[in-house]
Amino acid sequence: MNHAILLFGGLGAAAVASHLVSIVAVIARLKRRSGGGQPVAAPAGVSILRPVCGIENFIEDTLRTTFALDHPCYEIVFCVADPADPVIPLVNRLIGEHPRVDAKLLIGNARTSVNPKLNNLVKGWHASRYDWVLMADSNVLMPTDQLQRMQAAWRDDTGLVCSPPVGTAPQNIWAELECAFLNTYEARWQCFADFVGLGFAQGKAMFWRRDLLDCAGGIEALAEEVAEDAAATKIIRARGLRVRLVPAPFAQPLGERRARDVWRRQLRWARLRRDTFKWFFVPEILTGVLPPLLFTALAATLGGWPVGVTVTLLAVGWYGAEALLASVAGWPFSLRMALLCFARDLLLPCLWVAAWTGDEFEWRGNAMTVAVGSD
Repeated sequence: MNHAILLFGGLGAAAVASHLVSIVAVIARLKRRSGGGQPVAAPAGVSILRPVCGIENFIEDTLRTTFALDHPCYEIVFCVADPADPVIPLVNRLIGEHPRVDAKLLIGNARTSVNPKLNNLVKGWHASRYDWVLMADSNVLMPTDQLQRMQAAWRDDTGLVCSPPVGTAPQNIWAELECAFLNTYEARWQCFADFVGLGFAQGKAMFWRRDLLDCAGGIEALAEEVAEDAAATKIIRARGLRVRLVPAPFAQPLGERRARDVWRRQLRWARLRRDTFKWFFVPEILTGVLPPLLFTALAATLGGWPVGVTVTLLAVGWYGAEALLASVAGWPFSLRMALLCFARDLLLPCLWVAAWTGDEFEWRGNAMTVAVGSD
């Protein structure tokens, strides 16, 4: 019995340790607010590609930030696939309100891949003129120093700098649940992966040196995977370079969300991770609070300790550490969100199983599959 107590207690302790180590590492990154070492020289000019599609929550706020960047030389290329898209008048109005900013709107769809966003971006890549290119999703805010912060993370061994999204401005319980997924879980683990040298691309914001992608076949090479960020990760790693993340991720204001949309988004990402990086996806079943709670409860039962008190203390410490991370980072967190973090952890095994039991997902109303080449 003593061996069983040691086994289960050790497994629980290992899970808690990995949780705390990842949080401490990310807090250290946030406090440092720089990539470390010597960045390369600042680019003379940057082309910003922003694919837009439909009227999203806070769309005017997020797009407007593109015109207020503190950088001496940049262009904005908005890309729209559908000439009847309702977002077009908004984009044209913003361009008209900022005549001093070099900005244009391109309309059309390349249809070179199964990825609608990539098809929308192709024309922007070929029409942009600077050697440095930032692909930034329309629903993410751009702080005035975003280009400097992404450039500061670039090193001689870097091929791409990215930022995961951080959920802000949640206006209902489902948006708070999405924050629980995005912030102290997904953004934390993505930043920790970068900390240990395993950084991978995140499509919300990708900062390229144009020649690196052109040498791989241009933007069309991102069609090798269903998700352009997965393809980008493989392209950069194949060249012996690293994908780096900014120390402090950029914000995505959420507004209101529906439960089914939160589930579909998380399922889409889970199936894409399972398809493109299987061996990194397999251990995700061990993340979240459930495995250490189970191991600790078993050890407490065998050892004759008060199970309820033991698992309660573990849960309080677990989510207290997440609350500390959110506080340091300035991310939304509350007592209700702590409960939603527990709800998130209850959903993680369901997502993991669902990721293995199907290939289909939905993106902006498009029925898609992880199998490249399918419609």
